[in-house]
Amino acid sequence: MRSSVRKFAHVLERFGLAMAGAASGLFVAAHVGSIISALTSQAFILIMMISGAVGFYQGIDTPPLAFHGPDHQPSGDGSIAKIDSAEFLSAVGTFLAALAAFVSVGVIVLREDLHIFWTTAILLAWLVGVTMQIIAGAIARARS
Repeated sequence: MRSSVRKFAHVLERFGLAMAGAASGLFVAAHVGSIISALTSQAFILIMMISGAVGFYQGIDTPPLAFHGPDHQPSGDGSIAKIDSAEFLSAVGTFLAALAAFVSVGVIVLREDLHIFWTTAILLAWLVGVTMQIIAGAIARARS
C-alpha cells in the first residue's frame, strides 16, 4: 500500500513539474512573441510549452550518480571527485530555463520594451536550459 502511495505521489510531483515547465514556456513564448513578430504563432507557443513540460518533467528529478562501489565503500577510481554530468546539466539547465521565465514574467508585468538582443538572449537561455534538462534526464535514465 505504501509503495503505491509513494508511486502516485511521485507521478503527481512529476506532472506538477511538467505543468510548471509548460507555464514557464508560455511566459517566455508570450514575451518573445510580443517582440519578434515572426514568432507570434500558436505553433510557437505550443512548441515552447511542450519543450518546457518535457524538460521540467525529465530533467529536474534525475537520479544521482552512485558515489559508492558495490561494497558501499567509496569507489577507488576517484568518482567522488568527478562531476556527475546529468546532475550538472540538470542544475544549470533548470537555472537557465527558470531565469528566462522569471525575466519574461517581469518584462510582461512591468510592460517593459526590451531590445531585440535581450529578447533573443532570453529565448536562447530558455532553449539551452530546456535542452540541457532533457539531455540530463536522458543520461540519468540511461545509466539506471
